[in-house]
Amino acid sequence: MHQTLQPAGPARPSAAEANEAIRQLVESRVDGEWPSEAYEFLLEEWAAASRAEAH
Repeated sequence: MHQTLQPAGPARPSAAEANEAIRQLVESRVDGEWPSEAYEFLLEEWAAASRAEAH
């Protein structure tokens, strides 16, 4: 019997989806604090998606 592999984690977002998440994060800032960890994570996701889409 053939078994389909399931992804180990959530699918990586597309570059456009990651870019939109970055925009929402920046627009929803509270108290003027910069959410550096969340921004860095989303930026890495955007970069990885951009590289994948370029190939």
